[in-house]
Amino acid sequence: MTYFLPLVLGFCIAFLAVILPGLINMTAAKISLQEGKNEALSFAVGASTVVFFQTFIAVLFARFISNHQEIVATLQEIGIFVFSLLSIYFFWVAKKPKKPKTNLKVKGKSNRFFFGMLLSTINLLPIPFYVFASMGLSAAGYFSFDKIPVSSFVMGVVLGSFTVFYIYIVAFKKIEKKTEFMMQNINTIIGSVTTFMAVVTLVKLLYK
Repeated sequence: MTYFLPLVLGFCIAFLAVILPGLINMTAAKISLQEGKNEALSFAVGASTVVFFQTFIAVLFARFISNHQEIVATLQEIGIFVFSLLSIYFFWVAKKPKKPKTNLKVKGKSNRFFFGMLLSTINLLPIPFYVFASMGLSAAGYFSFDKIPVSSFVMGVVLGSFTVFYIYIVAFKKIEKKTEFMMQNINTIIGSVTTFMAVVTLVKLLYK
């Protein structure tokens, strides 16, 4: 169970982080529509391959940080400030998010596996995201930086990301119709999560 839990947590975190329409999701969907499911799956596998390395690097970096408590304390203080700003933004500033454009043009027909790797490499946000995610799970006692839990967590993230890509590939038309509803409610959800994280981090600092 100790090794299965990081897999499930990694899957769930990645699924929720990637489920919203983004460059990689929408590109996978468009490739599926224009070139077929196999080409889109090749693209998704390429993107997921880079996600594997990004997550692994992030967890290694998080392990290094966790071994230096002075850095952890500083990051926690920064985290409270960042989470608070994000909460304010998502609750008040971004009340009416714009509907994402779905008229993405996918030109050319080169090797889609490497195209997926390229787009995923350009997106560097997963690295800091999974640094904080793995540190948060570790602080809560749900994750450790031993080899097997790390491997399980990384594989969970890869599987979660690929699952979302696959959903966009095979069910894009249905997802497209519900995109507006998702985007209208997602800011409230994200704002609630960031507020919760800010409160938890503050409590940990006050009572450690």
